[in-house]
Amino acid sequence: MVWLLRLVLLFLLAFILFVTIKFLLKPTRKLEAARKHKRFLLLDNEEVIKNFQLTYNGAVFTGEKYLGATKNTIDVVSISLWPDPKTPIKGMAKEDFYFIEKKIHEKYPVAQINWKSPIDEFLHQK
Repeated sequence: MVWLLRLVLLFLLAFILFVTIKFLLKPTRKLEAARKHKRFLLLDNEEVIKNFQLTYNGAVFTGEKYLGATKNTIDVVSISLWPDPKTPIKGMAKEDFYFIEKKIHEKYPVAQINWKSPIDEFLHQK
């Protein structure tokens, strides 16, 4: 009976350790921490069919990737990017959006970035 109790406690301890590690390594937790500290973080799954999220200066953006043919390969050729409706983009300058584009081009060099409204209109103002 004592051995059974020890075995159950061992399984319980292993389960608690597993849940704790899984929580600490959760990508959305990293994204939220970067948003709170106003750092840049790009969370991207290597699968093209899945969207990516990034945060910069306290705002969260979502990007949708599209495959296409380049001269030599099939690669991500277009990215649609929009802000999360819950996060404010008020106070961001054009340089902030150009920085985001530069960071995305580091990962996807041939991709054309298309911002959705209202950022697209803001970037094309004179």
